[in-house]
Amino acid sequence: MKKFTNLTAIAAPLDVLNIDTDMIIPKQFLKTIKRTGLGKSLFHEMRTFQDGKINPDFVLNKAPFDKAQILVAADNFGCGSSREHAPWALVDFGISCVIAPSFADIFYNNCFENGILPAKISVQDKDSLIEFLNSTANPVISVSLTQQIIQFDNQNVVFAIDDIRKNRLLNGLDSIGLSLEYQTKIKNFEQSMTQLTPWL
Repeated sequence: MKKFTNLTAIAAPLDVLNIDTDMIIPKQFLKTIKRTGLGKSLFHEMRTFQDGKINPDFVLNKAPFDKAQILVAADNFGCGSSREHAPWALVDFGISCVIAPSFADIFYNNCFENGILPAKISVQDKDSLIEFLNSTANPVISVSLTQQIIQFDNQNVVFAIDDIRKNRLLNGLDSIGLSLEYQTKIKNFEQSMTQLTPWL
């Protein structure tokens, strides 16, 4: 998994409450178990009209937000079903950080399995950030995981994250990678158990 340390990139404002996983990646695109190719279907029902034409008013269809690597959203981002295709679609589009006041628990956990930083900030700080992104010609912000700070418009906003999840992102470790950190201990345990219980 790719490490996340610090990121300076375009941030797209999507100030919508309760964005669920079906909005992020609709159910008709869940037929694959591959993590690639889903980015084109990210927010499909918001990015396109029913006739399949592109919605020019949707933020991710507008330059420069179509190159965004950071998404700024409202409360309860990622609610709904537990589909891991949601973070897959975000990553495939190019999003590696989502900033919001709150996240649904399962989506929040899935982010750390896929190299996405879900940064929790206050509603007031979110509003200030959204206002900045909507008013500037250069919607670039900086996110430092090492310092746990978001910088924009001469403002510094602190976000909270527990040390275990922080270290996993800094080192690019999903659950499998974390387990492999203990590979030698696991192997030694298996060998000792084989000697103690050869009948198993």
